[in-house]
Amino acid sequence: MTTDAEEGKPMEQVDVVGVMGTCAPERRNYAAEAARTASRTLFTARRLDMSPDPVDEAQALAPWADTASGAVIEFPATVSPTEIIGRFAHPASPTRLIGLTCVVDAMHLIDDLLREDHIVRTSRTGEKERRARSLVTATQIEYASTIALVGWESLPTPELSIAMAVVSALSPRARIRLHPAPMPAPEIPTAFTAVQNRPGWIGVLSDDFAPHMTDPRVSTVHYAALRPFHPTRLSTLLDDHVESGRHGMILRSAGFCRLATRPGITAHWEHVGTVLSLPPAATDDELGDDEELLTAGQDIVFFGLDIDRAGLFAALDDACLTDDEFAAGPTAWRAFEDPFPAWEGVAG
Repeated sequence: MTTDAEEGKPMEQVDVVGVMGTCAPERRNYAAEAARTASRTLFTARRLDMSPDPVDEAQALAPWADTASGAVIEFPATVSPTEIIGRFAHPASPTRLIGLTCVVDAMHLIDDLLREDHIVRTSRTGEKERRARSLVTATQIEYASTIALVGWESLPTPELSIAMAVVSALSPRARIRLHPAPMPAPEIPTAFTAVQNRPGWIGVLSDDFAPHMTDPRVSTVHYAALRPFHPTRLSTLLDDHVESGRHGMILRSAGFCRLATRPGITAHWEHVGTVLSLPPAATDDELGDDEELLTAGQDIVFFGLDIDRAGLFAALDDACLTDDEFAAGPTAWRAFEDPFPAWEGVAG
């Protein structure tokens, strides 16, 4: 609840449905129709983009919604879903997020997850921030409460089945809706909190993964190992096995891993299509007494088409330290060649 400064009375939070998507025309059309259908005030991405902080602008505009039904806010692709959820779920927020819809072009879904271009955002300080468009697409799907598939009418049934199974695996808690819908479905408000476990990879790691839609060609596999990766062999694996499609088309993988050259540090494995990043996630010496390691070695979930589980796992095993390398210990590991970017401000 917020307080009316003049009256000193509590002001009810405004209900907000957020609309995301990296395909701007489809996102814009869906947001306009959703606002019109539900008699909500629409605030467009174009309007938010004029602000250096689109989420802040959205929170400032939403209370001015001229209907009791609340607002539909179309967010530009530069805004991450975790930022939207975190800010709107704050107790002091004047708005209440009751839905976060990701508009997905069904015909181009696989291509969008394999794209190599970037979305550029200007920060508050005027600096240009680049983020892979494929990763933006994946994370928007993962954190959505509803996924609206557009352009699905022209897809053959087997391809539509694959598209629905892919988004269901990435976001098993989301409701999947074909738009325009063959039949109407009631809107179900979703409570968003600052802590979210919606992504499919988090569900797999926590043994809570039950996608609504499946397809024989859509695979989800979980790789775990106790030994860290040898960085050079990991780099070779990514080029020769993952990106090449030798073990199937890997669209998305995420989780936690360790590089032998950086002992005591857990990295966040973040991969979509041809884009991989390994930012540091935690250091062992910062763990509290009641906290557990994210992983002692590797804990990674892979999503894709026709994945050869045995072949992929054998390649991953080969990228981990051998018996002799592991026995040599961390001092020897630090001398291994490491082709991955250094972590700024982190002692490895």
